[in-house]
Amino acid sequence: MPEGKFRSRTFRRIHVRTPGGKSVLHYRRRKPSKPTCAGCGRVLAGVPQELPHDLKKIAKSSRRPERPYGGVLCTVCSRQLWKDKTRIEPTEVKA
Repeated sequence: MPEGKFRSRTFRRIHVRTPGGKSVLHYRRRKPSKPTCAGCGRVLAGVPQELPHDLKKIAKSSRRPERPYGGVLCTVCSRQLWKDKTRIEPTEVKA
């Protein structure tokens, strides 16, 4: 029987072949899903795929890109957002 903490599916079960030829079970903690863009749903580049308690150990500058909306929007969506923000809306002329 596995140890109590390994009975839940919190840990992934990985079959490993040992040098002696046996197949044994190793347990590894599952990784969270990859961070995605809030605009288009694309996987964000430069953002690590770690559990929150592991992310706290990483330097803040390594957790997400150092730009506005870094770690929330992908580069394509953030560029589009800045283009839209800087555009001047034409005002309607009252006749």
